[in-house]
Amino acid sequence: MGWLITKYLLTAAVIVAASEVAKRSDKLGALIVALPLVTIMAMIWLHIEKQPMETIANHAWYTFWYVMPTLPMFLIFPTLLHRFGFWPALLISAVITIICFGIFAAIVKAFGINLIP
Repeated sequence: MGWLITKYLLTAAVIVAASEVAKRSDKLGALIVALPLVTIMAMIWLHIEKQPMETIANHAWYTFWYVMPTLPMFLIFPTLLHRFGFWPALLISAVITIICFGIFAAIVKAFGINLIP
């Protein structure tokens, strides 16, 4: 149980630190968030917990494919934010991301990459 709490605290600290940096520098905050810190931490946790290499490798592989359809949100959200405000822009961006994911998953499935379990 202590290990689980440690993982929660360290992971949360990274997110809080990124948001605090973003308050002072939007570019540096964005850079920190754009780094795959959560993925790296997840792979470290998997390794420490002695998960098979196959599991860790699959985690990295699928993370790549899951990130790609989320990228349009970062281009669409700023425009929607100015037009609709924060919450509607966030909701619309999330819906667009889900649609992009569905389309992307269908496209890559034709190449043997199954993203939807």
